[in-house]
Amino acid sequence: MSATFETLVAVSVPRPPVLGRVRSGLADVATLTKRELLIWLRNPSYIFFTFIQPVMFVLLFRYVFGGAIPVKVPGGYVSFLMPGIVAQTAAFASFGTAIALARQIQKGVIDRFRAMPMARSAVLLGRLAADTVRLVVTVLIIVGVGYAVGFRFQNGVVPAVLMVLLAVGFGVVICTVSGFVGLTIKDEESVSSFGLVWLFPLTFVSSAFVPVLSMPGWLQAFAKNQPVTTVIDEMRSLALGGPLGLHAWQSALWLAGIIAVFVPLAVRAYRRAS
Repeated sequence: MSATFETLVAVSVPRPPVLGRVRSGLADVATLTKRELLIWLRNPSYIFFTFIQPVMFVLLFRYVFGGAIPVKVPGGYVSFLMPGIVAQTAAFASFGTAIALARQIQKGVIDRFRAMPMARSAVLLGRLAADTVRLVVTVLIIVGVGYAVGFRFQNGVVPAVLMVLLAVGFGVVICTVSGFVGLTIKDEESVSSFGLVWLFPLTFVSSAFVPVLSMPGWLQAFAKNQPVTTVIDEMRSLALGGPLGLHAWQSALWLAGIIAVFVPLAVRAYRRAS
């Protein structure tokens, strides 16, 4: 009786240099960002949700409700309205993040990405980068619509640019929450419904459309101390002039806190998604 013995030799393959891994990861992120943007551009429903709905909000509140809501700001109600509409649009745009991730899980796209020789982080980072580009375009379009209906920046060019950047940053932060929701619920229809449950109260029970002081006393406490109001008040101060320090610190703390909580949760949900 003869036996054949085979010797298995473990070959140590050196890891590529750190710089090489970073370059490869960035290339993966760029590829997935391009992919997500192409999907967005080729999907009419995405275009409708991104642009048409906020334009409708601008026109409705400007011409239907605006005459019934007294405000004391330079330029009248349209100047009060536009920072709120821009912030709401940035928040609602995060629906696309949750829905897209849920759809990718249902269709097995996430599993296929995991099987490919690519950076694991590229899926979420590419999604977030594409959402940032989408938010910039969306916010600029809404500001343009605002100018068409009478809105004007009253505080100079630099504060106007800072307002746009704050709106985009706010939208990106909300995208981290939506990413966690989409990766956790995993069902496209359920994700769409859940987004309405938590985003609508936050945006409407805020200073977006009416002064907080016009609300009942018991509701003012919530409206004054929630992140959407804080960010909108800072955006309004940047656009129209006013005290910046308090709202700036509050906005920064709220956004940093949301990131600190939901980025790890989204990463964890992504690792468990299947």
